Amino acid sequence: MNILLLLGGLLLILLGANGLTDGAASIAKRFNIPSIVIGLTIVAFGTSTPELTVSVSSALKGSTDLAIGNVVGSNIFNCLMIVGCTALVAPIAITRNTLKKEIPLCILAFIALLVCANDVILDKTSVNILSVTDGLILLCFFAIFLSYTFAIASGSNEPESEIKLLPVWKSTLYILGGLGGLVLGGQWFVDGASGIARSFGVSESVIGLTLVAGGTSLPELATSVVAALKKNPEIAIGNVIGSNLFNIFFVLGCSATIAPMQMGDITNFDLLVLLASGILLWFFGLFFKKRTITRVEGAILVLCYVGYVAVLLHNSIL
Repeated sequence: MNILLLLGGLLLILLGANGLTDGAASIAKRFNIPSIVIGLTIVAFGTSTPELTVSVSSALKGSTDLAIGNVVGSNIFNCLMIVGCTALVAPIAITRNTLKKEIPLCILAFIALLVCANDVILDKTSVNILSVTDGLILLCFFAIFLSYTFAIASGSNEPESEIKLLPVWKSTLYILGGLGGLVLGGQWFVDGASGIARSFGVSESVIGLTLVAGGTSLPELATSVVAALKKNPEIAIGNVIGSNLFNIFFVLGCSATIAPMQMGDITNFDLLVLLASGILLWFFGLFFKKRTITRVEGAILVLCYVGYVAVLLHNSIL
Protein backbone atom coordinates (compact mmCIF):
# COMPACT_ATOMS: atom_id res chain seq x y z
CA MET A 1 0.00 0.00 0.00
CA ASN A 2 2.82 2.39 0.88
CA ILE A 3 4.48 1.74 -2.49
CA LEU A 4 1.19 2.47 -4.29
CA LEU A 5 0.83 5.72 -2.33
CA LEU A 6 4.42 6.65 -3.18
CA LEU A 7 4.10 5.93 -6.92
CA GLY A 8 0.60 7.38 -7.19
CA GLY A 9 1.69 10.51 -5.34
CA LEU A 10 4.76 10.92 -7.55
CA LEU A 11 2.64 10.53 -10.70
CA LEU A 12 0.14 13.14 -9.47
CA ILE A 13 2.99 15.52 -8.56
CA LEU A 14 4.64 15.22 -11.99
CA LEU A 15 1.33 15.58 -13.86
CA GLY A 16 0.30 18.46 -11.62
CA ALA A 17 3.60 20.30 -12.09
CA ASN A 18 3.36 19.86 -15.86
CA GLY A 19 -0.25 21.06 -15.99
CA LEU A 20 0.40 24.05 -13.72
CA THR A 21 3.44 25.09 -15.77
CA ASP A 22 1.68 24.79 -19.14
CA GLY A 23 -1.42 26.63 -17.94
CA ALA A 24 0.46 29.45 -16.21
CA ALA A 25 2.88 29.90 -19.13
CA SER A 26 -0.06 30.16 -21.56
CA ILE A 27 -1.82 32.76 -19.38
CA ALA A 28 1.43 34.76 -19.06
CA LYS A 29 1.98 34.61 -22.82
CA ARG A 30 -1.57 35.85 -23.40
CA PHE A 31 -0.65 38.96 -21.36
CA ASN A 32 2.47 39.46 -23.53
CA ILE A 33 4.97 38.61 -20.78
CA PRO A 34 8.33 37.86 -22.53
CA SER A 35 9.22 34.18 -22.94
CA ILE A 36 12.58 34.65 -21.18
CA VAL A 37 10.76 35.99 -18.10
CA ILE A 38 8.29 33.08 -18.23
CA GLY A 39 11.21 30.64 -18.42
CA LEU A 40 13.05 32.21 -15.50
CA THR A 41 9.99 32.29 -13.25
CA ILE A 42 7.02 30.09 -14.15
CA VAL A 43 8.87 27.23 -15.86
CA ALA A 44 11.73 27.25 -13.33
CA PHE A 45 9.19 27.26 -10.51
CA GLY A 46 7.25 24.48 -12.23
CA THR A 47 10.22 22.08 -12.29
CA SER A 48 10.79 22.73 -8.57
CA THR A 49 7.15 22.29 -7.50
CA PRO A 50 7.65 18.56 -6.76
CA GLU A 51 10.36 19.43 -4.21
CA LEU A 52 8.27 22.33 -2.88
CA THR A 53 5.13 20.18 -2.54
CA VAL A 54 6.90 17.30 -0.78
CA SER A 55 8.95 19.54 1.54
CA VAL A 56 6.07 21.78 2.62
CA SER A 57 3.76 18.77 3.11
CA SER A 58 6.48 17.03 5.15
CA ALA A 59 7.13 20.14 7.27
CA LEU A 60 3.41 20.55 8.03
CA LYS A 61 3.17 16.88 9.04
CA GLY A 62 6.25 17.12 11.26
CA SER A 63 8.42 14.93 9.00
CA THR A 64 11.23 17.48 8.93
CA ASP A 65 13.89 14.85 8.10
CA LEU A 66 11.96 14.09 4.93
CA ALA A 67 11.53 17.79 4.08
CA ILE A 68 15.20 18.75 4.46
CA GLY A 69 16.48 15.42 3.12
CA ASN A 70 14.39 15.93 -0.01
CA VAL A 71 16.08 19.27 -0.82
CA VAL A 72 19.63 18.24 0.14
CA GLY A 73 19.30 14.90 -1.63
CA SER A 74 17.74 16.50 -4.74
CA ASN A 75 20.62 18.96 -5.04
CA ILE A 76 23.23 16.22 -4.63
CA PHE A 77 21.33 14.17 -7.23
CA ASN A 78 21.28 17.19 -9.56
CA CYS A 79 25.02 17.93 -9.34
CA LEU A 80 26.28 14.36 -9.49
CA MET A 81 23.70 12.12 -11.15
CA ILE A 82 21.95 14.47 -13.58
CA VAL A 83 25.09 16.24 -14.80
CA GLY A 84 26.95 12.92 -14.83
CA CYS A 85 24.30 11.06 -16.85
CA THR A 86 23.94 13.99 -19.27
CA ALA A 87 27.70 14.18 -19.80
CA LEU A 88 27.75 10.43 -20.54
CA VAL A 89 25.22 11.05 -23.33
CA ALA A 90 27.08 14.11 -24.68
CA PRO A 91 29.92 16.29 -23.23
CA ILE A 92 28.54 19.48 -21.64
CA ALA A 93 29.96 22.85 -22.68
CA ILE A 94 29.82 25.49 -19.93
CA THR A 95 29.71 29.21 -20.70
CA ARG A 96 32.23 31.57 -19.10
CA ASN A 97 29.44 33.44 -17.30
CA THR A 98 28.09 30.21 -15.80
CA LEU A 99 31.54 29.18 -14.61
CA LYS A 100 32.42 32.57 -13.09
CA LYS A 101 29.04 33.63 -11.63
CA GLU A 102 26.30 31.02 -11.53
CA ILE A 103 28.14 27.92 -10.27
CA PRO A 104 29.88 30.01 -7.54
CA LEU A 105 26.43 31.37 -6.60
CA CYS A 106 25.24 27.77 -6.30
CA ILE A 107 28.22 26.96 -4.05
CA LEU A 108 27.39 30.06 -1.96
CA ALA A 109 23.84 28.71 -1.50
CA PHE A 110 25.28 25.43 -0.19
CA ILE A 111 27.52 27.34 2.24
CA ALA A 112 24.53 29.43 3.41
CA LEU A 113 22.59 26.24 4.18
CA LEU A 114 25.61 24.76 5.99
CA VAL A 115 25.81 27.88 8.19
CA CYS A 116 22.05 28.01 8.89
CA ALA A 117 22.02 24.32 9.82
CA ASN A 118 24.86 24.42 12.38
CA ASP A 119 23.25 26.05 15.43
CA VAL A 120 24.89 23.56 17.82
CA ILE A 121 28.40 24.54 16.72
CA LEU A 122 27.85 28.24 16.00
CA ASP A 123 25.23 29.23 18.61
CA LYS A 124 25.88 26.51 21.23
CA THR A 125 22.23 25.40 21.15
CA SER A 126 21.03 21.88 21.94
CA VAL A 127 19.68 21.07 18.45
CA ASN A 128 20.27 22.14 14.86
CA ILE A 129 17.17 23.80 13.46
CA LEU A 130 16.16 25.79 10.40
CA SER A 131 14.17 28.53 12.11
CA VAL A 132 11.65 31.01 10.76
CA THR A 133 14.49 33.56 10.69
CA ASP A 134 16.64 31.20 8.62
CA GLY A 135 13.71 30.68 6.24
CA LEU A 136 13.22 34.42 5.78
CA ILE A 137 16.97 34.90 5.14
CA LEU A 138 16.87 32.18 2.47
CA LEU A 139 13.85 33.87 0.86
CA CYS A 140 15.80 37.16 0.82
CA PHE A 141 18.61 35.36 -1.02
CA PHE A 142 15.96 34.07 -3.43
CA ALA A 143 14.81 37.64 -4.12
CA ILE A 144 18.42 38.63 -4.88
CA PHE A 145 18.75 35.62 -7.21
CA LEU A 146 15.56 36.63 -9.05
CA SER A 147 16.88 40.19 -9.44
CA TYR A 148 20.08 38.78 -10.94
CA THR A 149 18.21 36.54 -13.40
CA PHE A 150 15.96 39.40 -14.53
CA ALA A 151 19.04 41.59 -15.02
CA ILE A 152 20.56 38.86 -17.18
CA ALA A 153 17.27 38.51 -19.09
CA SER A 154 17.00 42.24 -19.80
CA GLY A 155 20.42 42.24 -21.45
CA SER A 156 19.75 39.08 -23.42
CA ASN A 157 18.98 39.03 -27.15
CA GLU A 158 17.68 35.50 -26.90
CA PRO A 159 14.86 34.80 -29.39
CA GLU A 160 11.35 34.21 -28.10
CA SER A 161 10.68 30.53 -27.44
CA GLU A 162 7.53 28.80 -28.56
CA ILE A 163 4.92 28.55 -25.82
CA LYS A 164 1.68 26.84 -26.70
CA LEU A 165 -1.20 29.31 -26.40
CA LEU A 166 -4.17 27.51 -24.87
CA PRO A 167 -7.79 28.69 -24.58
CA VAL A 168 -8.44 30.55 -21.32
CA TRP A 169 -10.76 27.84 -20.01
CA LYS A 170 -8.18 25.14 -20.69
CA SER A 171 -5.36 27.18 -19.10
CA THR A 172 -7.53 27.71 -16.00
CA LEU A 173 -8.39 24.01 -15.88
CA TYR A 174 -4.69 23.09 -16.18
CA ILE A 175 -3.75 25.47 -13.34
CA LEU A 176 -6.52 24.32 -10.97
CA GLY A 177 -6.00 20.65 -11.86
CA GLY A 178 -2.25 21.03 -11.49
CA LEU A 179 -2.59 22.61 -8.04
CA GLY A 180 -5.00 19.88 -6.97
CA GLY A 181 -2.65 17.17 -8.22
CA LEU A 182 0.28 18.75 -6.39
CA VAL A 183 -1.55 18.99 -3.07
CA LEU A 184 -3.05 15.48 -3.15
CA GLY A 185 0.08 13.94 -4.68
CA GLY A 186 2.26 15.57 -2.01
CA GLN A 187 0.14 14.06 0.77
CA TRP A 188 0.21 10.59 -0.79
CA PHE A 189 3.94 10.76 -1.51
CA VAL A 190 4.90 11.79 2.03
CA ASP A 191 2.59 9.18 3.61
CA GLY A 192 3.99 6.44 1.34
CA ALA A 193 7.65 7.41 1.87
CA SER A 194 7.19 7.63 5.65
CA GLY A 195 5.45 4.27 5.70
CA ILE A 196 8.24 2.61 3.70
CA ALA A 197 10.86 4.10 6.02
CA ARG A 198 9.08 2.72 9.08
CA SER A 199 8.46 -0.74 7.59
CA PHE A 200 12.12 -1.25 6.62
CA GLY A 201 13.52 0.37 9.73
CA VAL A 202 15.27 3.01 7.61
CA SER A 203 15.25 6.59 8.87
CA GLU A 204 13.14 9.21 7.09
CA SER A 205 16.31 11.20 6.45
CA VAL A 206 17.79 8.38 4.32
CA ILE A 207 14.49 7.94 2.44
CA GLY A 208 14.39 11.70 1.86
CA LEU A 209 18.02 11.89 0.72
CA THR A 210 17.65 9.01 -1.76
CA LEU A 211 14.21 7.75 -2.83
CA VAL A 212 12.25 10.99 -2.38
CA ALA A 213 15.08 13.16 -3.75
CA GLY A 214 15.45 11.02 -6.87
CA GLY A 215 11.70 10.94 -7.43
CA THR A 216 11.19 14.70 -7.16
CA SER A 217 14.21 15.31 -9.42
CA LEU A 218 12.70 13.32 -12.29
CA PRO A 219 11.59 16.48 -14.20
CA GLU A 220 15.16 17.84 -14.15
CA LEU A 221 16.65 14.46 -15.12
CA ALA A 222 14.22 14.03 -18.03
CA THR A 223 14.80 17.60 -19.25
CA SER A 224 18.58 17.26 -19.16
CA VAL A 225 18.85 13.85 -20.82
CA VAL A 226 16.37 14.82 -23.57
CA ALA A 227 18.36 18.02 -24.15
CA ALA A 228 21.55 15.98 -24.50
CA LEU A 229 19.89 13.60 -26.97
CA LYS A 230 18.79 16.67 -28.98
CA LYS A 231 22.42 17.87 -29.02
CA ASN A 232 21.78 20.67 -26.49
CA PRO A 233 23.57 19.25 -23.42
CA GLU A 234 24.56 22.73 -22.17
CA ILE A 235 20.94 23.17 -21.06
CA ALA A 236 21.65 20.65 -18.29
CA ILE A 237 23.93 23.02 -16.38
CA GLY A 238 21.39 25.86 -16.37
CA ASN A 239 18.68 23.39 -15.41
CA VAL A 240 20.74 22.03 -12.49
CA ILE A 241 21.89 25.42 -11.19
CA GLY A 242 18.41 26.94 -11.42
CA SER A 243 16.85 23.95 -9.68
CA ASN A 244 19.47 23.93 -6.90
CA LEU A 245 19.03 27.64 -6.16
CA PHE A 246 15.23 27.33 -6.21
CA ASN A 247 15.39 24.31 -3.90
CA ILE A 248 17.56 25.91 -1.23
CA PHE A 249 16.46 29.54 -1.33
CA PHE A 250 12.75 29.09 -2.16
CA VAL A 251 11.72 25.55 -1.17
CA LEU A 252 13.62 25.44 2.13
CA GLY A 253 12.91 29.13 2.71
CA CYS A 254 9.15 28.58 2.38
CA SER A 255 9.19 25.33 4.39
CA ALA A 256 11.17 26.84 7.31
CA THR A 257 9.01 29.98 7.32
CA ILE A 258 5.83 27.89 7.53
CA ALA A 259 7.19 25.61 10.27
CA PRO A 260 10.66 25.55 11.93
CA MET A 261 12.46 22.34 11.00
CA GLN A 262 14.91 20.32 13.08
CA MET A 263 17.78 18.88 11.06
CA GLY A 264 17.32 15.51 12.78
CA ASP A 265 19.41 12.85 11.06
CA ILE A 266 20.55 15.20 8.27
CA THR A 267 24.18 15.66 9.31
CA ASN A 268 27.16 17.76 8.28
CA PHE A 269 28.31 14.74 6.26
CA ASP A 270 25.31 15.21 3.93
CA LEU A 271 25.76 18.99 3.78
CA LEU A 272 29.50 18.67 3.10
CA VAL A 273 28.81 16.13 0.32
CA LEU A 274 26.41 18.71 -1.13
CA LEU A 275 29.08 21.42 -0.96
CA ALA A 276 31.72 19.06 -2.39
CA SER A 277 29.44 18.14 -5.32
CA GLY A 278 29.12 21.82 -6.27
CA ILE A 279 32.88 22.40 -5.97
CA LEU A 280 33.60 19.26 -8.01
CA LEU A 281 31.24 20.46 -10.75
CA TRP A 282 33.01 23.86 -10.81
CA PHE A 283 36.44 22.16 -10.73
CA PHE A 284 35.67 19.87 -13.69
CA GLY A 285 34.40 22.83 -15.71
CA LEU A 286 37.43 24.99 -14.90
CA PHE A 287 40.25 22.51 -15.40
CA PHE A 288 41.16 19.54 -17.61
CA LYS A 289 39.26 20.07 -20.89
CA LYS A 290 38.46 23.75 -20.41
CA ARG A 291 34.80 24.65 -19.76
CA THR A 292 33.56 21.17 -20.70
CA ILE A 293 32.24 18.29 -18.58
CA THR A 294 33.59 15.26 -20.48
CA ARG A 295 32.23 11.71 -20.50
CA VAL A 296 35.02 10.56 -18.15
CA GLU A 297 34.17 13.36 -15.71
CA GLY A 298 30.49 12.46 -16.05
CA ALA A 299 31.29 8.85 -15.10
CA ILE A 300 33.23 10.09 -12.04
CA LEU A 301 30.24 12.20 -10.95
CA VAL A 302 27.87 9.21 -11.28
CA LEU A 303 30.26 6.98 -9.30
CA CYS A 304 30.50 9.64 -6.58
CA TYR A 305 26.72 9.58 -6.24
CA VAL A 306 26.61 5.78 -6.12
CA GLY A 307 29.30 5.86 -3.42
CA TYR A 308 27.36 8.44 -1.39
CA VAL A 309 24.16 6.36 -1.48
CA ALA A 310 26.15 3.22 -0.55
CA VAL A 311 27.56 5.00 2.53
CA LEU A 312 24.07 6.19 3.54
CA LEU A 313 22.59 2.70 3.26
CA HIS A 314 25.55 1.14 5.07
CA ASN A 315 25.26 3.60 7.94
CA SER A 316 21.48 3.20 8.18
CA ILE A 317 21.72 -0.60 8.35
CA LEU A 318 24.36 -0.38 11.07
